[in-house]
Amino acid sequence: METPDETAAVPTAEPTAQPAAQPAAQPAAEPESGPAATGVAAQDWASAAAEPQYRAAVVDLLGALAYGELAAFERLAEDAKLAPTLEDKAELAAMAAAEFHHFERLRDRLAEVGEAPHQAMQPFAAALDGFHRQTAPSDWLEGLVKAYVGDSIASDFYREVAVRLDSDSRTLVLAVLDDTGHATFAVEKVRAAIAADPRVGGRLALWARRLMGEALSQAQRVVADRDALSTMLVGGVADGFDLAEVGRMFSRITEAHTKRMAALGLAA
Repeated sequence: METPDETAAVPTAEPTAQPAAQPAAQPAAEPESGPAATGVAAQDWASAAAEPQYRAAVVDLLGALAYGELAAFERLAEDAKLAPTLEDKAELAAMAAAEFHHFERLRDRLAEVGEAPHQAMQPFAAALDGFHRQTAPSDWLEGLVKAYVGDSIASDFYREVAVRLDSDSRTLVLAVLDDTGHATFAVEKVRAAIAADPRVGGRLALWARRLMGEALSQAQRVVADRDALSTMLVGGVADGFDLAEVGRMFSRITEAHTKRMAALGLAA
């Protein structure tokens, strides 16, 4: 979904700096470079999961991530049909395979801690399916922008949450947010298309803004619908989050989106 280095900085805004695009979307990892972890974040799963509400929150989080990875696999496999060349088709197929491997890791972890994976994923299926229906790309370039912008917003959100998890859960979540190749591939293709026809840029900028709005709305709905997860975010289960911090979290996600848009050569 996104780059493996959780401490990497977001990209510079210069449109020509394509190599910076891949480490681009990781502002959410910054909290981990701060003070040493305390409370739940300093515990392992066995210790932290003794608190039932925390356990429920993590199961929700893993279920949401697992379904997100499964949906990403399906979407990339479908988007490969729009690819203009066999090389592009193969690239997307490889990304889809990586997303499915991430899904398998989450599915196996849920089973390992005694949860039925499909039951853990089910509460999030309608919201995520709805998001993908509402943001179905009409062509190859819109699909690339969605893979880069849309998935990066989700990754930022999960990284923000991950720094407050127990050490075992945090390691897994950060691992499955590992980059599947979206960033560099999407930036190169989109920038090349804009260079060939500058009119493309305006259409894709509007599309990316829509993705941003839909993705944030979807994330807020998912959290609001799950009591344990929402309590974790505002500090009732995992330490360190409060209502003001939630607001700052979404501000950081929005800022990272603006920088990604610049990396693509688009106006935020």
